[in-house]
Amino acid sequence: MKTIQKDFEIEDVLHKPLMAHLASVFEGAPRGSPLWFLYEDQKVWLFGIDTDSFIKRLQKDPACALTVVDFDVDGGVLRHVGIRGKAAVTSLDSARLKRFVGKYLGRDENEWNQWFVENIVDPLNQMVQVDPETVVAKDVSFFKTGPELA
Repeated sequence: MKTIQKDFEIEDVLHKPLMAHLASVFEGAPRGSPLWFLYEDQKVWLFGIDTDSFIKRLQKDPACALTVVDFDVDGGVLRHVGIRGKAAVTSLDSARLKRFVGKYLGRDENEWNQWFVENIVDPLNQMVQVDPETVVAKDVSFFKTGPELA
């Protein structure tokens, strides 16, 4: 993994329950998908079902990019992580899936919304591993104050 710019530790953003925007290609045209994600082992993990369009696109062309933005206008926070790499669609790892869901719903499975688990989580049968080739971690949190006050 080559780091192009690193204004902060990427884990500071990638471990937060934020959305990743996945960019992939279909028939030569760009496509975007907002997704939940898990960052472990210096890789990004995405989850879906075999009929999801993003899964099918990545199976045909593994080149992709991910963008995660940590933005709080009132707090003046604007941090961006951009990742370019290759994706590999693999079979589901149930332990990793639980950690993925726990990132967004909390670690206590007894508190998870059962409707969400039954209708959204249980059907998941594919896992995507994105191996970063390049990473940009840019902090422009001074947009309200100017860089001299950041």
